[in-house]
Amino acid sequence: MSFQLGIVSILLLCWRIDFVYSENVDSSYIFYQRPVYPRDCKEARDSCNMQSSNGVIMIKPDGYHEPFEVYCDHEVDSGGWTVFQRRVDGSVNFFVDWEDYKNGFGPLNHEHWLGNEKIFSLTNQRRYALRIDFVNSLGDPYFAKYDFFSIDNEINNYRLTVEGYSDGDAGDSLTGYNNNENFSTRDRDNDDDPNYHYALNDDNSAWWYGGNDYYNYADSVLNGGYHQRNKPFWETLPHSYVNIQYTEMKIRPA
Repeated sequence: MSFQLGIVSILLLCWRIDFVYSENVDSSYIFYQRPVYPRDCKEARDSCNMQSSNGVIMIKPDGYHEPFEVYCDHEVDSGGWTVFQRRVDGSVNFFVDWEDYKNGFGPLNHEHWLGNEKIFSLTNQRRYALRIDFVNSLGDPYFAKYDFFSIDNEINNYRLTVEGYSDGDAGDSLTGYNNNENFSTRDRDNDDDPNYHYALNDDNSAWWYGGNDYYNYADSVLNGGYHQRNKPFWETLPHSYVNIQYTEMKIRPA
């Protein structure tokens, strides 16, 4: 079985225009338009009839200071998924600093990390489920699905909370050593091991690392060096000795 990724990205327009007004001191009124964006891809699908249109849209989660673009998957598992991570071919460098992961990097229609500030804003406005899709180098597809996923704010190092492995044939490699752990990057060591900085190696790169010794620090590493030392890595994946070719992490209201 062969695998080929083809993503055609267009900016899909989905927002509402509210007409609002303000009153001047002379009792006259100034009318102006205010765009109201969907909060995530699920809301965009429901309000804009995007049942089968994958692509990039503008959203604005509650409390976030400005709208931003995300890639929506409206094909897999009834759609409505907001994508925040994708690995395809190693063309984008994921071995980068804290600020890069904070703000996001990479083209949304290809390899990218959406940005921890945006992921935090999304996952703290309502309850979200997580789905991770994989394809190995043999072309075999797998997935893992969780009932709840969120990350904390930067002050708390974007700490991961994930619960309820509920479906999929990839197995659960996230609620063990990775759950309730801080996010680490090559320039910010937030893991539990005082003797080792796991994100400092480019074959690991940034992730939620736990454990207190070299052999028990993670069940998964999906931002690591592409095809370096069996990375990206998901311990419970069938045929785990076969390289992972493709990963996509995405969320949808639970």
